[in-house]
Amino acid sequence: MTEIREHGEASSAGGEKPPASGDTAVLVIEPLLPQRIRRPSDLLRFLATVIVLAAVVLLALVAQKTLNGLEGDVTDSTNHLPFLLGGVVGVLSGAAMLGVPAAYAIERVLHRDGLRVAEGVFAAIAGMVLSFALGEWIIKFGSAELRFLFTNGRGDIEPLNTLVTSVIAYVTAVRISRRPTWRAALWSAVALNTIALFAGSAATLLGVAVSLLVGLAVGYATLYGLGSPNTRPPGSAIITTLRKLGFQPVKARRMDDDHQSSRRYAVDLKDGNRLDVTVLDRDRQVAGLLYRLWRRIRLNSETRRRAIRSLRAELEREALMAYAAQAAGVSTPRLVGTSEIGTEAALLAYAHVPTRPLDDIPDEEIDDNLLAQIWEQVLLLQVQRLAHRRLTGDSIHVDDEGRIVLMDARSGEIAAGDLLLRLDVAQLLTYLSLRVGAERAVDAAATVAGPGVLAGALPLLQPIALTRETRAALNRNKGLLPAIRERIVELAPKVESEEVRLERFRPRTLVTIIASTVAAYFLVGSLSQINLNVLSSAKWGWTVVALAAAMLSYVAAALMLKGFVPEKLPLGRTVLVQFAGSFVKLVAPAAVSGVAINTRYLQKRGIPPGQAVASVGASQVIGLAFHVGLLLLFAYVTGSRTAESFTPSRTLVFALLAVALVTLVVLGVPRLRRLVTSRVRSLFSGVVPRLLDVLQTPSKLFEGFAGTLMLTIFFVTCLDASIRAFGGSLDFTAVAIVFLAGNAIGSAAPTPGGLGAVEVSLAAGLTLAGLPKEIATSAVLLFRLFTFWLPVLPGWASFAYLQRHEAL
Repeated sequence: MTEIREHGEASSAGGEKPPASGDTAVLVIEPLLPQRIRRPSDLLRFLATVIVLAAVVLLALVAQKTLNGLEGDVTDSTNHLPFLLGGVVGVLSGAAMLGVPAAYAIERVLHRDGLRVAEGVFAAIAGMVLSFALGEWIIKFGSAELRFLFTNGRGDIEPLNTLVTSVIAYVTAVRISRRPTWRAALWSAVALNTIALFAGSAATLLGVAVSLLVGLAVGYATLYGLGSPNTRPPGSAIITTLRKLGFQPVKARRMDDDHQSSRRYAVDLKDGNRLDVTVLDRDRQVAGLLYRLWRRIRLNSETRRRAIRSLRAELEREALMAYAAQAAGVSTPRLVGTSEIGTEAALLAYAHVPTRPLDDIPDEEIDDNLLAQIWEQVLLLQVQRLAHRRLTGDSIHVDDEGRIVLMDARSGEIAAGDLLLRLDVAQLLTYLSLRVGAERAVDAAATVAGPGVLAGALPLLQPIALTRETRAALNRNKGLLPAIRERIVELAPKVESEEVRLERFRPRTLVTIIASTVAAYFLVGSLSQINLNVLSSAKWGWTVVALAAAMLSYVAAALMLKGFVPEKLPLGRTVLVQFAGSFVKLVAPAAVSGVAINTRYLQKRGIPPGQAVASVGASQVIGLAFHVGLLLLFAYVTGSRTAESFTPSRTLVFALLAVALVTLVVLGVPRLRRLVTSRVRSLFSGVVPRLLDVLQTPSKLFEGFAGTLMLTIFFVTCLDASIRAFGGSLDFTAVAIVFLAGNAIGSAAPTPGGLGAVEVSLAAGLTLAGLPKEIATSAVLLFRLFTFWLPVLPGWASFAYLQRHEAL
């Protein structure tokens, strides 16, 4: 059997039998398959082993006493072995650790697989060198705790056992795990060797565990680095399998495709028909595994897919979906045969339908008739509870007669729930809207499926619910999803839909948790340095002043918001909204929580969303301008006084240099420049008209400016009173500089309310200004108590009250 490949080379398929008598040679046009490939599964196993190795070492450092107690129990148990039995175990284990790999090498050489043995020897040498180097590093440069865990305080114990590491690296590289008999013999030898090591007090638990893991990591790294023999069946094997299914192929050609987990062939038959053959390769089943794992962790159970499927499960899944779609009357290629190809691959043969994908059709050629056909085919799937789950331009095809054909059924689900069916509608709506516009796409769907189906998909019009390609396209058209929602609401104004949360968590939440943990770590470190006698000596008069200033800051914040809203707002309820914002700070960064709750409040007051966002944005812009202006003003005033305990001129120069550096970086990096420009343009496009409305009412303008200024003054007064409550004293302008700088850092921090970042920055600033460290830390904690922690309870009460009265 001969293959003619694309590059004009003719070669016989290695290891294949010649064609049987009567079988004619079939031309298979395909790229020359590589002799060796790097399997993604080996890389994933290497990464997983490294993660487990790091976790084991960290766990050992955290639970040292438990590990030492366990090791003592194991040592006592092995010491009770009779002397003769211990000697026998030692001899047998040593012989087995060397004998099993040697015997396997001889068996492979006899089967003409010496290259695999050579790779194993390379891995064994690499494992031995690495284990020796790590052991020397632990002894010479490791911490005392690490040395004790690996050597038990004895100089005659190897931190890592080089024999164990090299043997494990060798057997991993030669893939002995695929041979059950040899695998059992190997792990029996490892178990005997471990017992002998403990009986002779020649190893520790951590040393043995790390030796095994390092050996595995070296073995997998060798497999991925050097590659493995390519076991994917060539085209000739596919032809042989098709003949077994009763087909008579005369020519086959490999088709270009972007599917990472499959290959596709166009096969011409003797009777003039043609087959489209999909080949599933076992070693490519893990393609995109990390992305699927991330989606599986992040999404709710109903929407996620299994991250890993066996080759058999993948074959059965696609075949079952194809048969179900045919039974539902959907226009889809007919599945005419399936088969495994040995143990490493499988194929599915479809009757060929000449089509072209919708992605290749210009937008202007997608008429209303074509849109209606697409929705009719999807509705046939939905009636039979079949979810396609990949309704994109590469899976929606058009045949020569202009009829729609749905392809790529492998990602589908049978007996799908309502959520998956609605996700299909949301995905198709979004894709077609990208092609023909939101209005045409929604109208076509409403004509065929009805407004009720669209209303069910309304809450699922979220980027996370869409395919990766569609999400990428949406990044260039951010206004499309709102336009689709608005059009659906116009067509079905009375239909109510409940909110659907698809994500277990958002990446921003994960970042916040990590940042909060780090902040808490530094905060606990600061608390541990506080002298409790200093806390008990707080002056209650200044404490009351600090509390009063903190409470008045909420009135100032309310005046600030009122001043930039031309409409009339009640002062009392607006103050309650600011208290409610202090409760929201517990779960959101400081820069986000206030904006969100004030915007929501204005919308509930009947102000249109655009104007509400613009009003809050105007207050934020003016607040930022005041913040920067006051920082420069106080820095200049402090610098002119030349106080010994504080270096204001340096502060001013540093602030100016920092601003200049950030500006240069933003202007120098095109991506940052475009990001900032788009944000500023979108902000001022709504803010400037809103400010012009405010300028027409001088009393409103005065109210807004006064509230902005008073907000800063009350916060600085609170911090200054907190300092004086513990017997400290600083110039008011120096306190103002420290607060303004610390507040800016806290607003940029991703932690709730700037937790951790504010405390550290304020304490550091006050210490640099000349305050003793104990007083600075105590003053900052009192300040944060009054401005962050104490308002939480009244904030929760205000939040509940406002929600009950539909003000939020």
